Amino acid sequence: MKNVQIPYELFVDLVLYHLNDEDDFVEEIHQGLEKKLDALLNRQLYSQYKTAPTEEQREKARQEYLDRRGVPQSFRWTAPPWER
Repeated sequence: MKNVQIPYELFVDLVLYHLNDEDDFVEEIHQGLEKKLDALLNRQLYSQYKTAPTEEQREKARQEYLDRRGVPQSFRWTAPPWER
């Protein structure tokens, strides 16, 4: 089982929400968990891009990673710089 680190403030908000039934932190918790999930997905795609067994899988992961990061098509290379 892997561990996931979260910011201290998010942890405190989660504790207060669950143990003290304080509903004041719902929006902060939602935003914090969404931000963490995005970071985890980006890291997973980047790892797939670097370690995929085939060139097609690497390129698919790279394109998906760049799409999630919001990199415009005009900033992307179609062939690796070392192959030009």
